[in-house]
This record gives sequence, structure tokens and C-alpha cells, in this order.
Amino acid sequence: MNISIVLILLLAGAAFTFFAGNKFASKIALLVSVASFVFTLYALNLYLNGADLSCKSIWIQNPKIYFSLAVDGLSLAMLLLTTGLLPLIILSGWVTKFENEKAIYSLVLFMAFAMAGTFLAADGLLYYVFWELALIPIYFIALLWGNGSLEERKNAILKFFIYTFGGSLFMLVAFVYLYQKAGSLEIESLYALALTETEKTWLFLAFFLAYAIKIPLIPFHTWQANTYSKAPAIGTMLLSGIMLKMGLYSVLRWQLPITDTAAKEFMPYILGVSIAGVIYGAVLTLRQKNLKKLLAYSSLSHVGLIAAGLYSLTIEGFQGAVLQMLSHGLVIVGLFFVSEIIFNRWNTYTISEMGGIRSQATKFASFFMILVLASVAMPTTFNFVGEFTILYSLYNVNIGFAIVAGTTIILGAFYMLRMYQQTMLGETNTKVFADVTIVEGLVLLVIVVLVFFFGLYPKPIIELITPSLQNILNQIN
Repeated sequence: MNISIVLILLLAGAAFTFFAGNKFASKIALLVSVASFVFTLYALNLYLNGADLSCKSIWIQNPKIYFSLAVDGLSLAMLLLTTGLLPLIILSGWVTKFENEKAIYSLVLFMAFAMAGTFLAADGLLYYVFWELALIPIYFIALLWGNGSLEERKNAILKFFIYTFGGSLFMLVAFVYLYQKAGSLEIESLYALALTETEKTWLFLAFFLAYAIKIPLIPFHTWQANTYSKAPAIGTMLLSGIMLKMGLYSVLRWQLPITDTAAKEFMPYILGVSIAGVIYGAVLTLRQKNLKKLLAYSSLSHVGLIAAGLYSLTIEGFQGAVLQMLSHGLVIVGLFFVSEIIFNRWNTYTISEMGGIRSQATKFASFFMILVLASVAMPTTFNFVGEFTILYSLYNVNIGFAIVAGTTIILGAFYMLRMYQQTMLGETNTKVFADVTIVEGLVLLVIVVLVFFFGLYPKPIIELITPSLQNILNQIN
């Protein structure tokens, strides 16, 4: 077996879902997503037993471009996140009645195909193609099935598309330059290049612009909140749970190893920007009256901390960042699903119009409470492991960075618990709020179980990713 089977399954599944028609689209999409996750688990087992899952063949003769997929612990962890969240995201869509279901579920699978390809690609142009392909389905998902008026959706998604596509052009220019130097865009050839300090500086900045927009880091974040709030919940989950991880993963895989000395030179400044994003995101979150926008800005704060871990250039920072990528993906998908459940019951995202839900739906309120506590990194939850490790890495770099970044614990607890009080507690609302259905409960239960399991026992993931992260750090050093 090689890892391309997972990509083929997702791509073929997208086509089959579309041609199966609206009646069966959601069921087929769920079946394909579960199958892709099972194949990923099988690939993981083969990898742990020493199998080579890579795939390489010539794609374009001149210039010489390879269809090259490579597998290591880091790429497998991100593939597990993608294929593991996909069934939950598709199942969460079952609580919403979409028009033209065959189209939206085929787009979801196609987007998963592109994101998975981004995590596996080992040739620069192939990686760039997958990177850009992921933009197409989310554009139509947000535009055609999003919230608000069509004009509002157009403005939000167009800004997102222009920002991310424009930033990616700088990365394409960097790859063109690297091809001229190496005669190939295979990742190992790029790692082996002997570049001057000036070349590394410009390449670092080109990659940084593309990734800072995708993550996003301040001041490149202005597309995020509107896009998250206007996209349907299924699109917001794809964006926050998986797509933004493409930028964080790419910092590790492409930017830092190729531009090693420039990364070290810029480290204090990027750490400052990342940590500023932690504080800025938290302050913006405190001002939000819309539940989806509140979760979007809280995500901005969390990814700022992840970026700080990456740019700390330490093994602990790398480990903590990857752990936090995985845990953030789980928890933010759960939180956006909670917001969608409330919207389906009461047709509002406005926090002031909520309240008293706990007295009517104790199971729902309990799931929500666990996700809120996980979001603020309560010990025994998955987020705590990653966040603590990142703060430890920042402490080793500069104690001031660790102290400032650590305020995310206090600010996060304040705005998340305040939000919980306003939505779940208080006077009983006169509107009826039904407790979770079987499908809703299943999605939330799976997320909660994983959050606690890996919070108590993160060893399998740490052992999986550490050799790959150590190789990247050795390349930087």
C-alpha cells in the first residue's frame, strides 16, 4: 500500500457523492469519510511497523515535477486529524437541512482531499497545487450555503479568497526561485540547497506572508471573523479545525528547514507578533456579542500561541505546537457544532438572546461545559498538554515571552466562562430548547472522549511526531 489510496478514496468519493443524488449524498459522504479514516489508521499501523508508504512518479517532464507523497510521523498526525474530523463534520451536517446536498457534501470531500494532499506532498509544486485547490470548495460552501444575505457572504468570502490567494503568490514566486537554484522542487533537494543569507531572508518573508494569512496571525487576520461567521457551520469546522493547520504545518515542513538562519534571525520578532496575537485575540473576544465571532476570535488567540511554539525553534515548542494543533482541531469543531445546535433550535447566534438553556437541556449543557473547560486548557484535557509544553518552550527562550503568553490562560478562562454563563445559565428562556439528539450526542461524545483520552495519555502522539520534529530541528541547526 502507498498513501495515495487515501487521496484517491476522497477524490472518488467526492465524485460518487455528487452523482448519487441528494437522497443518498450525506450517507455516502459519511461512508467515504469513515473509510478514509480506517485506511489512515491502517497506514499508521504499517508505518509503525516500518513500511514505506511513499509514492513518487514523474508528473511533468519539463520542468521536472514529481507527483511525490511522503509519510512521516508529522504528516500522519495531520492526516489523522483530517480524516478523523471529517466523519464528525459530515455527521454534524445531518442536523441541518441543506439544499442540493449532493453538491455541498461532494465539496466537503473534495476539500478534505486537497487538505490531505497538502499534508502529504513532497514536491513544492504539487504541494502548491493542493494548497490552492483547498480554496475552491470552501469558497462555494461559504457563498452558497452560508449565513446572512448573499451580499454579506460575497464580501466576506471574496476578502478571504483574495487575501489567501494573494499571499500564496509570494510562496509560488519562492518556489520558482528555488527551482532555478536546485533544478527540482523535491523537498529533500530544497533542504540540501546552499543558499546565501540574503536569499534565505527573502524566502523566509515570502513563505511567512502566505502562512501568516492562512493561520492567521495579526495583522493578516482581518478576513477570519467574517468568513467564520458567514460560512455554514460545516464550512467553519473545516476552516478552523483543519484548514488553518495547513499554514502551521507548512511552517514546520517548508519554511523553517529551508530558511534556517533567517528563521533564527527573525525569531524574536515573530514570537512578539505571535504573542501579541494571543493578547489581541483575547481582547477582541471579550467584546463579541455573536457566538460564532466570539469563537473565531478565541481561535485567533489560540493559533497565536501555536505559532509562538513553532517559532521558538525548540523541540518542546514543536511538540507543543503539534499537540495543540490536534487538540485545537477537536475542541473548536465541537464548539462550533454547539453554536450550530443553538442556532438550529433558536435561529440566533446573538448571545444576549440566549440564556437558561441548562435548565432545559442538561446533557447539552454538560457537553458544552466540558468543551469550554478544554478550550481554557483545564488539566486532564488535551489542550492542557500542548499549551503547557508551548509555555515551557517559551520559558526556555525568554521568561518574558512565557509570562505574557501565559495570560491566555487567565483571559481565556474569563471570556469562555462568561460566555457559558450568558448562554447556558440565568433565567429560563420562554422558548423551548430540546436536549441533544442521538446524532448530536454521538458527535459531541466522540470529541469529549478523545479530548480526555489524549489529555490523560498523549504518549502515542508524542512518540509518533517526535522523530519527524527532531529531524526538522536538526535541519534547522
